[in-house]
Amino acid sequence: MLTINNLTYYIGGRPIYDEASLHIKPKDKIGLIGLNGTGKTTLLKIITGELTTDGGEISKRNDCTIGFLNQDLLSFQSDDSILEVAMQAFKEVTEIHHKIGQVLHEMEQNYSDKLLEKLNTLQEKFEILEGYSIQSKAEEILEGIGFETTDLERPLREFSGGWRMRVMLAKLLLEKPSLLMLDEPTNHLDLPSIQWIENYLRNYEGAVVVVSHDQEFINNTSETIVEVSGQKLNVYPGNYDQYIEEKELRNEIQQNAFKNQQQRIKQTERFIVRFRAKATKAKQVKSKIKGLEKMDKVDEVIDENIKVNFKFSFSQKSGRHVSTMEGLTKSYGDLNILNNTSGCIERGDKIALIGANGKGKSTLLRMIAGTEKFQGKCDQGYNVIDAFYAQHQLEALTINNAILDELKQSGSKKTELELRSILGCFLFTGDDVFKKIKVLSGGEKSRVALAKTLLSEANFLLLDEPTNHLDIQSVNILIQALQQYEGSFIIVSHNRHFIDQVANKIWWIENQNIKEYPGPYHEYAWWRSKNQVSPTITPVKSESRKKKEQHVKENSNQELSKLKKELNDLEERIEKLERNKTLIESELAKPEIFGNPNRLFDTNQKFQNICNQIDQLTSTWEKTGSEFEDLENASVK
Repeated sequence: MLTINNLTYYIGGRPIYDEASLHIKPKDKIGLIGLNGTGKTTLLKIITGELTTDGGEISKRNDCTIGFLNQDLLSFQSDDSILEVAMQAFKEVTEIHHKIGQVLHEMEQNYSDKLLEKLNTLQEKFEILEGYSIQSKAEEILEGIGFETTDLERPLREFSGGWRMRVMLAKLLLEKPSLLMLDEPTNHLDLPSIQWIENYLRNYEGAVVVVSHDQEFINNTSETIVEVSGQKLNVYPGNYDQYIEEKELRNEIQQNAFKNQQQRIKQTERFIVRFRAKATKAKQVKSKIKGLEKMDKVDEVIDENIKVNFKFSFSQKSGRHVSTMEGLTKSYGDLNILNNTSGCIERGDKIALIGANGKGKSTLLRMIAGTEKFQGKCDQGYNVIDAFYAQHQLEALTINNAILDELKQSGSKKTELELRSILGCFLFTGDDVFKKIKVLSGGEKSRVALAKTLLSEANFLLLDEPTNHLDIQSVNILIQALQQYEGSFIIVSHNRHFIDQVANKIWWIENQNIKEYPGPYHEYAWWRSKNQVSPTITPVKSESRKKKEQHVKENSNQELSKLKKELNDLEERIEKLERNKTLIESELAKPEIFGNPNRLFDTNQKFQNICNQIDQLTSTWEKTGSEFEDLENASVK
């Protein structure tokens, strides 16, 4: 259907493609992958003819039509309703419908057999083209990707860029081109919409090429993986999981071939050096030299699966309860987001907050962070230090700062060497660290902002769509960082592979209430497929049980009061010790103490004693708090 032969393309003298080739057959489902900057979007623009090649050729069948969804469509505006914009996909049908209207109007003024015949012809053609069902098809796709029925008549101009992109995606799907090319289609979709698109693409009649950094999406929509690497297009049969297995096998074979060739080269070079001066060996030496010159060199395998080791340091450890939410209520005008709901985040919780757009995920995150007004209570626990990452953090970066200088402002007090090491983990190496923020791409800015967040020494992270703009390699680095993070976090994300790797609990908002599944995403997905009700089922209590529990409540009041007093006393003692600790720390920094070994020893002893006391009291506080909570829960049930 479409063939790329010996494609060569340069940007500023740098080769993006060097004699790369690819054949796309009808009904192919291709996942196009590669690191940022390798030329994935460039290839799609070359196929559409938007860019001109420096060499090679692209040929396609005459009946091959191409549909291309790219990020440039974000700026498209129209006063037409989104339903009308989507239905522009049926250009021929809408033109016929318009002509039918004109003929009917003429017939009202001047009826004739000729007009009747023309009307019948138009109506027959309209019916053949399934004109009577185009609106229902458009409505089905628009609602499938997240629009409410009441949205369909609203002008496109009223919607944000992400929602406008969905409309253009719907229009493209309705056009049904022979070759459908989608560049990062999941960027502006929520999880239900992503799953709907996956199912649609699996059953799509034409060929599909998808560029995406969402591993799960690529895995579920592709039957062939094309990897852009080394200026070539490397084809791997199967989905993303099969690509990983095949690539490991190919890399192993290539690396063994590289080692064997290097060994032969060294042996040949030793022979040349040894016998170069001997006349009797001159012919053999010359032959060996020519053999080396003509040898097709095997490249050493470059491991793109970077393993990183993050050393997180907290100035203090949080208490057991990180955030306690009670009676949360939030609405925007007539739109109710949350209604008298509760939740609790405990130390060690790694929560993924998932669900459709518009359900209040980001709103809840801001409420927990204390940047959004609401009714109810949301209390942070003892010693909690939070850090909030959202897309607006990218705009908060100082554009004239170098990357390294931006990280120095994170307040971590790490040395320049340590900061450079951390930036290396986020793929900023060598002189990259001196790049100005203003010249960075969206993905690079995201990596800088994430590095700053992780350097903040916070023991509680709130991350809103942290994988946006990140390629697969960068997402995997973030996964490793969060797997090594010993604090607590709550993340809003639609990337299923990402949340399955980092989260130990799943939250979602349903009927304006926070719901929880106490396990990783793959377990939640299995449970969700089997059940359509909340996993937390409250049993109906018998009268005798109710009376027994009432008796327990009455008898536990005194114990609860006692434990609460102990907790308050412990907290006061810990706070007092913390103040003393701060004073001694300032003493240790004074030159007159630092320069006097005896005074330094005594002051350091006091500091260690206070630290030990704080640790002991904190341990007692946690144990007492656990007893208090268990007793309180028992009295509530």
